[in-house]
Amino acid sequence: MKHYEAFMKVIEKGSFTKAAEELGYTQSAVSQLIQTLEDELSTTLLFRSRKGVSLTPDGEQFLPYITNVSNAYWELLEKKKEMQGLEGGLIRIGTFSSVSCNWLPRLIKDFKVIYPSVHFQLQQGEYTSIVKSIKDGSVDFGFVNPDAVTDLPTVPLKDDEMLAVLPCNHPLASRENVTLEELSHEPFILLDEGELSEPLEIFKQNELQPNTQYRVHDDYTIMSMVENGLGISILPELVLNRVSYELVKKKISPPIIRTIGIAYKNKKILPLSSRYFIDFMIERFA
Repeated sequence: MKHYEAFMKVIEKGSFTKAAEELGYTQSAVSQLIQTLEDELSTTLLFRSRKGVSLTPDGEQFLPYITNVSNAYWELLEKKKEMQGLEGGLIRIGTFSSVSCNWLPRLIKDFKVIYPSVHFQLQQGEYTSIVKSIKDGSVDFGFVNPDAVTDLPTVPLKDDEMLAVLPCNHPLASRENVTLEELSHEPFILLDEGELSEPLEIFKQNELQPNTQYRVHDDYTIMSMVENGLGISILPELVLNRVSYELVKKKISPPIIRTIGIAYKNKKILPLSSRYFIDFMIERFA
């Protein structure tokens, strides 16, 4: 399996040298492993140039299959650990920033009191990329809005209201709450969450169109942009609980509520440590 591991690491790092450093091999050893894989598949998988490494057309075709083989081998090793007990298990989670900043640190801390040898790997993303990571086996489970998932089991955990975020000197800042129609006339900074955007869905349901000026992937970047007067936005209350930006938060009429939950492929075949952590979270939120 070393040649699959080497290939995946070269793709991740974009360099034979960096991949070798990460894996603890020599560069020539990594080259030989890639050559072994190319010989096995009777093709050339990688272009090598001074600018780095890129996939050949055949490499693009083989990549998802090699990824699946590599992830399946990792799952096999995790299953071996599971058979030996929970000690040393690894829990791989797909998450977005509001959850990873506000929920996961405390959940992980409390879980490790019970199982101190368990390790965590967090992979940041948005709804669409998290679902993709669950499906290809890059993570064991992920936080999502269940409405964004159609073909995976989901478990809702908690509702989270979304609030309007305005500069302190904005004309609407003195209002008790604001309407969607009022917000639709303002320069809008959209939090890009993949194929599903709760604010855009609500605007659409109310036959309104926001004046979207920016699409941004990070909540905290949006808050900084609002603070500097570049526009207004709609962000989850969860991420607005502990911020030091100078801005104003307002309830919206009609309200926008998103549900935060988790999704996975098949809970029965997840590593034992991940199953325990999922049950731990469900009990905590219940």
